[in-house]
Amino acid sequence: MKKHIIIILLLMPLLFSCSTKPQQTQAEKNVALIEKYVSAVEHLDYVTMLSLLSDDYYGYGPSFNDSISKDHVMYNWRYNSDNLYESVNYISSINAAFIIKDGPNTGDWVSNWGKLHIIYKEDQRDVTIWTNTVYQVKNDKIVKSYSFYNEADVFEQLGFIFINPSTY
Repeated sequence: MKKHIIIILLLMPLLFSCSTKPQQTQAEKNVALIEKYVSAVEHLDYVTMLSLLSDDYYGYGPSFNDSISKDHVMYNWRYNSDNLYESVNYISSINAAFIIKDGPNTGDWVSNWGKLHIIYKEDQRDVTIWTNTVYQVKNDKIVKSYSFYNEADVFEQLGFIFINPSTY
């Protein structure tokens, strides 16, 4: 009996040292991936951004006919971080993971709702915009995204005035 108690006492630290932390769900992993991507955008870190995009990545928006491949993302972010943006700051960023079970967009998705503050290098003008980007995630990479924001709002904040030609 004494032997059994000693063995149990010796095994107790081993039993209690085992982690009881639950495994991270796929949805949590997908949200963490998008949070890393958002952080890379905020830090103008296009190298990290590109590492999170699948080789066959394609992005759409904000306009209906806008689309961009991974190679074009790299070019655009290098150009923008070198020449256009002084800073991109997410004032707020909220993510929600979901699964589409059937149809052409079947798979794991994360929707990011953001409020961004952007300062431009040339003249320090700034804009604050609402954005929504929906990311499809497969094999721990972003394979597709749809981005929505009001481009006219950006131009208006930058001082552009739109005139309706039909009123003249």
